[in-house]
Amino acid sequence: MSIENQTVTRRRSVGVRVGSVTIGGGYPVVVQSMTNTDTADAESTARQVQQLYSAGSELVRITVNTEKAAREVAAIREKLDAMGCPVPLVGDFHYNGHKLLSRYPDCARALAKYRINPGNVGIGEKRDTQFATMIEKAIEYDKPVRIGVNWGSLDQDLLTTMMDENAKLAEPKETEAVMREALIVSALNSASRAEELGLGRDHIVLSCKVSGVQKLIAVYRDLARRCDYALHLGLTEAGMGSKGIVASTAAMGILLQEGIGDTIRVSLTPEPGGDRSREVIVAQEILQTMGIRSFTPLVTACPGCGRTTSTVFQELANEIQSYVRKQMPAWKNQYEGVEDMTLAVMGCVVNGPGESKHADIGISLPGTGETPSAPVFIDGEKVTVLTGKDIAGQFKAIVDDYVASKYEKIAS
Repeated sequence: MSIENQTVTRRRSVGVRVGSVTIGGGYPVVVQSMTNTDTADAESTARQVQQLYSAGSELVRITVNTEKAAREVAAIREKLDAMGCPVPLVGDFHYNGHKLLSRYPDCARALAKYRINPGNVGIGEKRDTQFATMIEKAIEYDKPVRIGVNWGSLDQDLLTTMMDENAKLAEPKETEAVMREALIVSALNSASRAEELGLGRDHIVLSCKVSGVQKLIAVYRDLARRCDYALHLGLTEAGMGSKGIVASTAAMGILLQEGIGDTIRVSLTPEPGGDRSREVIVAQEILQTMGIRSFTPLVTACPGCGRTTSTVFQELANEIQSYVRKQMPAWKNQYEGVEDMTLAVMGCVVNGPGESKHADIGISLPGTGETPSAPVFIDGEKVTVLTGKDIAGQFKAIVDDYVASKYEKIAS
């Protein structure tokens, strides 16, 4: 089998149904995201959930941290249903989840899944009773649970015990190795306790998040080896801009290639005034560029050089990528397989014609000093040459025609 035709062999995991979506069990890797609005503001939260769903988020998590927030969850669900937005909502609980789920049954019912952090459910004896209360509510309302352990909020009693035990060893492990083991033990012990309380394995998702690339890879490799629970994958506090994107891609790309991860979230810090849905697009592009899933046609474009001092090809590449993303909501409901379409927007004659022939549709724009014409290739054959000021409009029309003629219409 050629490298191009190889597929990732997925780790076997128990499937977990979350509303209309299944995590694990051989189903495609699920993309999810999280709002950053005040959940008590039902209108703005519903609006952001809708934006994230429109961008492609298949699950959306919301913070449920106060009584005001809990009171609004059912209203948010109602607003989303009225918008025609069926995305399952996940409730993120810390410290007081046992109280909120008990006091606000409408909230407990409206959520499709609960996230519980074992490090934040209580101290001492309260930890067991408060954790048990949340699991019992999940059982009562038939909701799955993500037991999400985090490096920054690790169960300190567990960590202290494990550090003390490690210190007594003839050859103690390094502190970082003990902390990694504590993350995994916290997740596995909590899952085992949830099962003892009556929650099925098909209602449990695990995560062990850290903010370092190598640490995340080490933790998840070990976690995947030791259980068959569905795994939520993500680099926590990945950061802003290119740093966050690169770190998330480096960590999750390696794990996904090894078949580890059933759902992913890219935890990007938005730039001031930035679009929250960027993290959804990055998650999709990680999966699509690795050949794991397809979401929307991607545009191949050259980086530019001294031969391409004009910005025309850059502007066209950006415009075409934005155009296909905008068209995808309609296309995916009309045409079978259109998300696999490939496009190329190239800037000069060096690699332009060749790369354009490799794509389903490609255009090779003139570089500096070249004849001001742009040959277009469809399925490897040159079909026309575009000239004039409206090359972008002409090329979009070609893309539209190709989609309509190439892909089979979905029966309504």
